[in-house]
Amino acid sequence: MTETAELHTLHRAVEQLRSCVGDLRGRYGDIPHVRRLMGDVDRIDLDLSEMDTLPAPVVATRPPLERIDDTPVDPAMWLGVDDEGIGGYHGGRGL
Repeated sequence: MTETAELHTLHRAVEQLRSCVGDLRGRYGDIPHVRRLMGDVDRIDLDLSEMDTLPAPVVATRPPLERIDDTPVDPAMWLGVDDEGIGGYHGGRGL
């Protein structure tokens, strides 16, 4: 069984919820609303018990960040290059 702090906390919360719904059953009786709530608690408890059987998740490590140089480039590098807009720059030629 996988035991994590989150699962432990969730087990405790489900038991508290079951207790609260039981108190409602004592106050209102076995009405449809209370039966639905009990069914919901049972379903949550079933899903939680299935989570208990899962293996512990593998924690992925992030690759190291690469630093990208942000110094300005030489504007001469772009001389004679067409604009990358729609259709590019055609040097005043008619289309």
